[in-house]
Amino acid sequence: MSITAIREWHMNDYTISTDPEKLDVQAVHQYLTRSTWAKGIDLETVVASIGNSLNFGIYHNDSQTGFARLITDYATFAYLCDVYVLEQYQGEGLGKWLMACIHDHPVFEKLRRIMLFTTTAPWLYEKFGYEPVNRENYAWTITRPDIYLHR
Repeated sequence: MSITAIREWHMNDYTISTDPEKLDVQAVHQYLTRSTWAKGIDLETVVASIGNSLNFGIYHNDSQTGFARLITDYATFAYLCDVYVLEQYQGEGLGKWLMACIHDHPVFEKLRRIMLFTTTAPWLYEKFGYEPVNRENYAWTITRPDIYLHR
């Protein structure tokens, strides 16, 4: 099975899938547009970002309850972003399970560097080995947090 093949994980009435056909793009957009990190993002941008990523949808029966994506070259690097679990499903361990499934994906073991930026759940990512980058002149960025609000 190739690293780009669709993968699924099951737990009780929940499924995590990398199948892009299962994604409820409207639901992802609705969440992201009210998130702290992508407030006001337009649907066209969400569609393009999903189309250029390895996506992980969380489903309760057939309803999408969470999401995450890896922007990756499938060989050395990935940027983990847009991680969320809908509020009414939080507290059930779904975020932790989502992270475990991402780490279980075959592409993950090949990657030399995985980055993420967060202000919302550092405790979750620390459990999976993520560390803050605080070395001087090490990580560099151009940040435009309100880009979607000023178009």
